Amino acid sequence: MSLPILITGGSQRLGLAIAQDLLSRDQPVIITYRRHKPAVDQLKQAGATVLEADFSTQAGISRAIDEIKRICTGLRGIIHNASDWAPESPEHDSGELMHDMMMVHTSAPYQLNLALHHLLTQHSGLTDIIHMTDYVQETGSQNHIAYAASKAALHNLTLSFARVFAPRVKVNSIAPSLLMFNDNDSDAYRAEALTKNLLGSVPGAQEAVKAVNYLLDSEFVTGQTLHLNGGRNLK
Repeated sequence: MSLPILITGGSQRLGLAIAQDLLSRDQPVIITYRRHKPAVDQLKQAGATVLEADFSTQAGISRAIDEIKRICTGLRGIIHNASDWAPESPEHDSGELMHDMMMVHTSAPYQLNLALHHLLTQHSGLTDIIHMTDYVQETGSQNHIAYAASKAALHNLTLSFARVFAPRVKVNSIAPSLLMFNDNDSDAYRAEALTKNLLGSVPGAQEAVKAVNYLLDSEFVTGQTLHLNGGRNLK
């Protein structure tokens, strides 16, 4: 049987779509989730192994590592998708906000990569680490400063781990801009979003699924970032 792929934050949006696609192709999957939702049960029924994990605390990261080691003898890949998108605001303490963003987006992937590297080398062929970063890693953000900084740090981890883990493990990033709307997004917001990239679309989660599958199938891509932004950088 194939070794599983670990997907952090696999119970919603892009992570959920990636998990569902892999399961549909008989690829074993382990997903982590921060809060229980119906999708967790649906993934479990489809064959996924599900783990509750809060990556905003060191205790949560350590528990997740211990549990993954307990249930795994090897991994085909790790997809770091767990994310938090809290903005700067008077209600958020700036120090706590930066701490949380760096824990979830930088410290957790850093620690998991180091702790689980030996599981990735149990596979007979190449294995993968994929960091889900963000368009704002290169542009910054006016309203999500700590978030953008933490995603830029995650991008830098891609470069370092690609060097350290070669040649057995490929390490890459996927940097999307807006790929899918939330159900409560207003018509005005949706209309404005369509003007922000050259292709005039918000294509949906399948663009991330396609990018993941490309990286998993490739045998000669490492230390790279796939930009899923519809040419937004040229606007």
